[in-house]
Amino acid sequence: MKKAYLVLSNGKVFEGKRFGADAPALGELVFTTGVVGYTQTLTDPTYYGQIVLQTFPLIGNYGVIEEDLSGAPVVSGYVVREWCDTPSNFRCQYDLDKYLKDNNIPGIYGVDTREVTRTIREDGVMGAMICDEIPADLTALKEYTVTNALAAVATGKSEVIPTDTVEVAKVTVIDYGSKGNTVTELTSKGCTVTVLPYTATAEEVLATTPDGILLTDGPGDPTENTTVITELKKLIGKKPIFGISLGHQLLAIAMGGETVKLKYGNRGGNQPVKDLFGRRTYITSQNHGYAVVADSLKEVGTEIFRNVNDGTCEGMNYPADNAFSVQFHPQTANGPHDTSFLFDRFITNILNAKNQKAGEC
Repeated sequence: MKKAYLVLSNGKVFEGKRFGADAPALGELVFTTGVVGYTQTLTDPTYYGQIVLQTFPLIGNYGVIEEDLSGAPVVSGYVVREWCDTPSNFRCQYDLDKYLKDNNIPGIYGVDTREVTRTIREDGVMGAMICDEIPADLTALKEYTVTNALAAVATGKSEVIPTDTVEVAKVTVIDYGSKGNTVTELTSKGCTVTVLPYTATAEEVLATTPDGILLTDGPGDPTENTTVITELKKLIGKKPIFGISLGHQLLAIAMGGETVKLKYGNRGGNQPVKDLFGRRTYITSQNHGYAVVADSLKEVGTEIFRNVNDGTCEGMNYPADNAFSVQFHPQTANGPHDTSFLFDRFITNILNAKNQKAGEC
């Protein structure tokens, strides 16, 4: 295989070999601690503009199974310690190298991923490049930042998906570039779902006559989405709201709170989160580089979940507005199933609001 280099904006260089597309890659270098689910990682919209490093040392051992893909890949590059060129799984259709080539994603293997991970943990996420020759000028790496992420990954489609069972509620989902299994969770629990693009106005959302509103996950810096936040402010208190990941951050800002960029973020399917009003700690799936500052929301909400590793806010409750949100992914597909009960909590909030309104009438 052809020699390649992973060059970091702080000047560090890691030698490896190419696989995937034979092309240069420029992006924000991040790491994920997931042990399985590399195909879901590659097709996760929240990795837009990023070069993703897998801390697990062997990737590709069960090949690529198209049925398990979450959508089109958006990662800028892929870094692994070792990739398996002879995958073994009865569902395997082809290997990881072919998938990366077919989707024009440059990859590099044979890299000391433990040392790269240590570098990111010490210095923070940074611009990086996969290339054949070490550049003399690192300006492009030092100045790189992920921008316009929502416009790049959100589909912009509007559609109605019927429930799989007897309808108990109508939910309008505002799509910020989410995984498809969010809708699946809702339809399986008796919700008829209307999906609207992130550009939808508050009036357009309410025109769908929802019983509740769900704000999905998505990529990028939440503060960049000023128009989205303006429209979201108009929806607060109108209907029960449930925010996930980016939706959690956007709701917090709309409530008057603040967010902060984390040094290296939380990414992977093994992130511990403590319930601050219970006795349990849940293992969760996460992928984010920003966090809500809980103290900035003391006047309007209560922190309900906290990350055990770094102490960051993982969930907020806004009882006066019948809204709550979480930083992690409660969807059960390709990850821990510990927190799927949050969809039931959302539906309970919807039904209680409907019953209250019926009683007033």
